[in-house]
Amino acid sequence: MEPWARCWLEDQRKAGEKCLEIKVRGACHYVYRSTSKYDKKIKKGRKVSVYIGRLDKDYGFIPKGEKPKTNVIPVPHSVTDYGNSMILHNMMGELKPFLMKNFPEYWEELYAMSIVRVNGYVPLKRIKDTWEDLYNLEGIKPNLNPSNLSKVLREVGCDRFGQNELFNHLKNADTQLVYDLSSCFSRSMNIYRLKKATTKTVFKFPKSTLPFLCGLDSEMPTMIKSVPGSVKDIKTLYKTIEELDISDKILLLDRGFFSENILNCLEEKHIKFVLPTKRNSHYYDTRIHLNEEFIYHDRLIKCGKRKLGNRFLYLYEDLDLRLEEQKTIFRKREEGKISDEEYSLKQNRAGKFLIISNYDIGKKEMYELYKKRDSIEKLFDAYKTTLDADKLYLHDDESVYGHVFVAFLSLYAYCKLLKAIKKAEINDKVSPIDILLKFRKVKSINFGEKSIITEVPKKVRELDKTLKFNIFPTKNGS
Repeated sequence: MEPWARCWLEDQRKAGEKCLEIKVRGACHYVYRSTSKYDKKIKKGRKVSVYIGRLDKDYGFIPKGEKPKTNVIPVPHSVTDYGNSMILHNMMGELKPFLMKNFPEYWEELYAMSIVRVNGYVPLKRIKDTWEDLYNLEGIKPNLNPSNLSKVLREVGCDRFGQNELFNHLKNADTQLVYDLSSCFSRSMNIYRLKKATTKTVFKFPKSTLPFLCGLDSEMPTMIKSVPGSVKDIKTLYKTIEELDISDKILLLDRGFFSENILNCLEEKHIKFVLPTKRNSHYYDTRIHLNEEFIYHDRLIKCGKRKLGNRFLYLYEDLDLRLEEQKTIFRKREEGKISDEEYSLKQNRAGKFLIISNYDIGKKEMYELYKKRDSIEKLFDAYKTTLDADKLYLHDDESVYGHVFVAFLSLYAYCKLLKAIKKAEINDKVSPIDILLKFRKVKSINFGEKSIITEVPKKVRELDKTLKFNIFPTKNGS
């Protein structure tokens, strides 16, 4: 007897039906009402079975002499979002083995939280309901009770080794990395180790600094961590270099990291660096001839290069920017904000941009390489604006670290979807959130032993083909 038939029989018995029996002949299930009748000849009870109908998997019980009622609509057990869920599971596919390996006790909860939060911040108390609305492709059963999720965030936040295993894997996809810092504030006053930082208002909130590493080749996030308080840029970079082996990489930095100590440290670690100097740096006194020109985004750029020991100085002058800065400097002198000596120095350096590096390439190539670093600003924007990941209502430092790691996983899935959209050359028309919203129209309806996918709208099917996701079966079933 098949399980669905046994379930039907049990339901009938619970409803008060007695003496029912199912006999299986081939693939057919026949229903009998069995009783016992006393036989005077043999002087004992004899079983009497009366055929009353048959069972069908789709139409249920069909009484004797009747045909199945084809107009009966089966009642669905559940309806879940299929289209967007399939995309999210596919985007997280690469990370799943590393979560299973490094977080064996909590990987299912991490996986579920990351997928749920790709569309934006979801409080812990709503994670379970949101997850249950999604089609469960992996068939996992995470414990999404809020108290358990709080525990998971703390445990994962403490496990820096497990996080670094994933970060070290992701950095291998790139030879060029961009490093920068951001910050987030917690609304909870119970976090003691995070230093209180003043916002633009009079209020003070516990602040956490976020070192961020991004790959230029893959256009994907490589690392996000949380460091307590307003940690100086240089200290966070030292910590990152200690934890991640990036000796074979080219590291692009912002001028806020410029110092001789940083330069020496990077050289000792055999890391190629691209670092703009500060405007008051003595390196600007080095004579460099601007003997070449090129056009960048309709702006004329003059450039020159000079070797200085094991390092190279790349000097650029943006003529459009120079004119704007000279106007500003002139106004400041007229208003008495700068002295004549400062005026001369600033006018001489207006529009100029000096990069120091141990990476020997062409002047135009170096300029274009550094300008690519705006990709990390876009990731920061997605992290804070789209994912709302800088919203913190957690009560301890470890939970904050865990929250940041989950947000990183969500950002990775988001960026992977964005990369697919760019590859299909439709990023000027739709965003990742648009795609998820459109694909959400396709549902999975579960009837117990059987499930179906609702009709796929024409535009959604066209997007599926354009993005080469191949999520939905073709109309001919192939």
